[in-house]
Amino acid sequence: MRYILFYKPYGVLSQFTDDGGRQTLKDYIPVPDVYPVGRLDWDSEGLVLLTDDGRLQHRLSDPQYGHPRTYWVQVERIPDQLALERLAAGVEIQKYQTKPALVKLLAAEPQLPPRNPPIRDRQNIPTAWIELTLTEGKNRQVRRMTAAVGFPTLRLVRVAIGSLSLEGLSLGSWRDLTSTEVKAVKKGQK
Repeated sequence: MRYILFYKPYGVLSQFTDDGGRQTLKDYIPVPDVYPVGRLDWDSEGLVLLTDDGRLQHRLSDPQYGHPRTYWVQVERIPDQLALERLAAGVEIQKYQTKPALVKLLAAEPQLPPRNPPIRDRQNIPTAWIELTLTEGKNRQVRRMTAAVGFPTLRLVRVAIGSLSLEGLSLGSWRDLTSTEVKAVKKGQK
C-alpha cells in the first residue's frame, strides 16, 4: 500500500488527467495507481493525501466519518468577533447548514511560499488570515463560508489533514508517509 502527502500548488487539478491541458497531479507525482483522498480545488493550495488503500480512502471521504482538515484562509478585510463566531457555529451555504468549526484569527501572516500568480492587491482594503478547521468537505465550502459572513476568501491553503501537516514539504513536493503516520491515520478512522 502507498500513502503519499503532496503540497499542491495553485493551478493544479487534484486529479491525474485533464482534457483541457491544465496541470494535474501527474505533473508532480510519478506513482501509478494512487488517488487523492477528497479534493482540493484548482485555485486552492496545500496538503493532499493520496493512496491506493481503497478502504482508507472510503473512510476518509465518507461524511459520516468526519475528520479534521485545517486551512489558513486569507480574507478581504479584517473579520470581527461576530463573523468568527458565526463561522464557528456554522453558517448556511446553498441551503445547507455547515457543521460547527474551529476558528481563530491569526495574529500574523503565516510563512508560506508566494503564490503564483499573486492574489489581487488593493492598497485601500486590508486583509487578514484565519485558521479554520472543518470536519466536513462540501464543494468550495471554505470560500462559501467566508463569503456568507462578509469576508471573501483571497487565498486558501490546506495546512493539515488530521495529524498530517505541510511541515517539511516544499511547494510542489511529495513524500511517502512514515509507518507511524500511517498507523495514526488508520487509528483515527476506526
